[in-house]
Amino acid sequence: MPLPPHTPALPRTLARDAVYRRLQDWIVNGTLAPGEQLRDLELAEAFGVSRTPVREALQRLEDEGFVVTAKNRWTRVAPLETETADQLYPLVEALEVLALELALPRLTPGDLEALKAAQQRLEAALLAGSGAAALEADDAFHAVLPDRAANPELVRTLTRFKTRLRRLELAYFQAAAPGDHSLAEHRQILAALHARDLEMARNALRGNWRSSLARLKSRLPSPTGSGN
Repeated sequence: MPLPPHTPALPRTLARDAVYRRLQDWIVNGTLAPGEQLRDLELAEAFGVSRTPVREALQRLEDEGFVVTAKNRWTRVAPLETETADQLYPLVEALEVLALELALPRLTPGDLEALKAAQQRLEAALLAGSGAAALEADDAFHAVLPDRAANPELVRTLTRFKTRLRRLELAYFQAAAPGDHSLAEHRQILAALHARDLEMARNALRGNWRSSLARLKSRLPSPTGSGN
């Protein structure tokens, strides 16, 4: 199981949360690849903690769908599966539409500028062929309305779902090309927001998420399961 070199030891206080966050980051950004076996003793030694917080962190990651286990046999990074997108994209779409409805009456010129700037960064990232930068710009675009909605629980729920989708979306943006349809869809969202047209904005936002799901599924391999 390859781990980044010079992994610093973690403080014993809140070790479980620290292990959880670091492993989640490594899974999401691909440092730990789908199917990679995770050994609690090796991880405990790498982090400078006992096996207990590692096991607790792995249990939490399993509950959230980041790892899979065969009891008393192995724990592995969960495979990339399009079923995850099928389950989560409709939820994210519905929550972002709710965020739009809450945010539109409060939307400021600064919010519209932030959306435009994120759109420009997305276009530049796609032209440069940088999947990571494209995903970061897309995240920034889709964060503006939830942030303006003034509902912290909505933001927390969206963040939890989007974290699970991030591995899939990184693979999607790494395969995306300049002129990707998402750019045109974002322009439609922006135009509707500038016009303060709620119905047009709803339709554009829904269309963006549904089209993104279809494109993502077309660019990823069919699920193969978690292995034996």
